[in-house]
Amino acid sequence: MTPHQTLEYFRKRENEMIDAIREIVEIESPSYDVERSKTVVLWIENEARKIGLDLEIEHIPADGNGEHLIIRAFPGEDKPTLLLGHSDTVHPVGTKEQNPTRIDGDKFFGCGVFDMKANIVLMLEALRYFHETGTRPTRPITIFLSCDEEIGSYSGRALLEKQAARAAECFVFEPSAAGRVKTGRKGTGMYVVKAHGVPAHAGLEPEKGANAILELSRQIERLNSYNNPAAGTTVNVCTMSGGTTSNVIPEHAKCTVDVRFSSMEEAARIDAEIKDLKPFDDRVSIEVIGSVNRPPMERTDAVAALFERARSVAASFNYDLGETQVGGASDGNFVAALGVPVLDGLGITGDGAHTLHEHILVSDIAKRATLVTRTLMFN
Repeated sequence: MTPHQTLEYFRKRENEMIDAIREIVEIESPSYDVERSKTVVLWIENEARKIGLDLEIEHIPADGNGEHLIIRAFPGEDKPTLLLGHSDTVHPVGTKEQNPTRIDGDKFFGCGVFDMKANIVLMLEALRYFHETGTRPTRPITIFLSCDEEIGSYSGRALLEKQAARAAECFVFEPSAAGRVKTGRKGTGMYVVKAHGVPAHAGLEPEKGANAILELSRQIERLNSYNNPAAGTTVNVCTMSGGTTSNVIPEHAKCTVDVRFSSMEEAARIDAEIKDLKPFDDRVSIEVIGSVNRPPMERTDAVAALFERARSVAASFNYDLGETQVGGASDGNFVAALGVPVLDGLGITGDGAHTLHEHILVSDIAKRATLVTRTLMFN
């Protein structure tokens, strides 16, 4: 089939794809919800089985989170292409009442539709295409769907790295803003800084206290000084809490710190700086919890070649494919750190990840399915 015939195939399947997307979005599966995670994973397996391919499917329990899912198709001697995604969302149960699953014009709204349940359907549709047309991808395919990506992939990382170590390349089905794929992502660090002071009555003897909130406010100024925009490094305090009541010098205070970086050299610098924080008030102690969570995904020559391959496929059916590099991280960062070329952001175009206006564009569904499927067919 020509690229345009592949596009026509997916256009004819558009209604079925919309129905499948609606079904998976309606299954709420927030991180930490074990039963709902199992429910959505079972739905994915059932849909995969309906395709008719000989598949190897593995459920891997993740304590307190649910189940990770691995689907293997088209076995062979070559290293596989890894298709990467996640089944958890950020939206608490019941949020779909505020953002109902619906289509309004070209926008298909729903909680988790953009990040990234619609794109799980894309993976399955690629498998269906190969089965129904009698064609094959260039390489075996391994699909890995984590159930804890939105909360740091603490249980999924080791499993993912095991699959990635065997892979020749990786396509990440995270959302695509403005249709651009991602050829670079910053790494992330996640920290909690705690100040432990001395309580005292705020009116009778405040001088006997050591104010943990005051100390932490000074540390926040120090943390802000670690920003280095020229090197692509950002350090942001995102939440803060402390104290017990309005007439007591606060004994405890804490803040969360979000760090983004473009190189492991910068990651090491910031990690050392944060972990070496010294108190301004010697009566207060500082405790730091956390570390570098995800390494950066850098635009290597192999990544650039993978993008050019996808861009060439897109051009073959008059689809304009751009690229971008972003501050947000994904599980693709873990794969890139192993030296495997990664192309990220292959999901359907849309907007509003993690918000109540989250949506994809209906007009992009068949085009994105064509892009993914045809790219799997060529080196």
